Amino acid sequence: MQTARVLIETTNLPFGDVAFAAGFSSIRQFNDTVRLACDGTPTALRARAAARFESATASAGTVSLRLPVRAPFAFEGVFGHLAATAVPGCEEVRDGAYRRTLRLPWGNGIVSLTPAPDHVRCLLVLDDFRDLMTATARCRRLLDLDADPEAIVEALGADPDLRAVVGKAPGQRIPRTVDEAEFAVRAVLAQQVSTKAASTHAGRLVAAYGRPVHDRHGALTHTFPSIEQLAEIDPGHLAVPKARQRTINALVASLADKSLVLDAGCDWQRARGQLLALPGVGPWTAEVIAMRGLGDPDAFPASDLGLRLAAKKLGLPAQRRALTVHSARWRPWRSYATQHLWTTLEHPVNQWPPQEKIA
Repeated sequence: MQTARVLIETTNLPFGDVAFAAGFSSIRQFNDTVRLACDGTPTALRARAAARFESATASAGTVSLRLPVRAPFAFEGVFGHLAATAVPGCEEVRDGAYRRTLRLPWGNGIVSLTPAPDHVRCLLVLDDFRDLMTATARCRRLLDLDADPEAIVEALGADPDLRAVVGKAPGQRIPRTVDEAEFAVRAVLAQQVSTKAASTHAGRLVAAYGRPVHDRHGALTHTFPSIEQLAEIDPGHLAVPKARQRTINALVASLADKSLVLDAGCDWQRARGQLLALPGVGPWTAEVIAMRGLGDPDAFPASDLGLRLAAKKLGLPAQRRALTVHSARWRPWRSYATQHLWTTLEHPVNQWPPQEKIA
């Protein structure tokens, strides 16, 4: 019923299309359910929504939503990170919104996400409205909107070493992903290169293997390719060292044959072991994938250069082993401690809106 209500209130779709997109087997079943659940007909529900929002519903093919956020919400960190690492053709920042393409079960989509202190405005353009709930869930996951910021602030803010950093911008979120396999590929491409170089490498894959999309409102051109599309990858499209090419090929092959499973429900420790067994995957890559790809709140990329620089800046141990030992006091929220430490650096990931528009 939630999908039906969103489509009734936020689109101009014919009610027959709404019914089938929301999973009803007949128009009659749809009408009866709406009357019972909403105390009115679909027509009345749409009219009330239009009056409440004092505007017409979204144009055909689009859905406009407000994604609720648990306060506090330091959106500059997560949006700045997504902007700085945006992959050309697949992601961009435009008119104060982070935008990206989506590969969905029933087709493609484009989402525009605009932050506010108490919500995120989400404008979705979908090929098929049956993908609405999947797309919405992926956007929430991307922005880590279901985190418990009060618990995190209470735990990390109690540490004298982090108190000032946490107090300056409480409610940090982890910049996550809409697709775990996509993030794993991007993490490997980011090994030992700059943020800009990693985006460039990923952009080549997007242009060569992604599905084309039509973006009426921006410069997005393709989805990020699926693992199936990357299975036939031409090494010539990867301007990276041979060893990195072998790592990408091994990762893609393992994901394709399901010997490596990366998803929101997988066992984090098992996934780490499977990743570390791949040639060219070390602790940094495995921890970053666990943190941003899989959603482990206690992942800790201790060898990350930025993390070590931030630790040194705060007078904390900066060597990997010593920092790992020190980080035990931040459990089970070490991913969020990492995000807070990163915010102390002068780096594009901490700039929102970005100084230069990414397109």
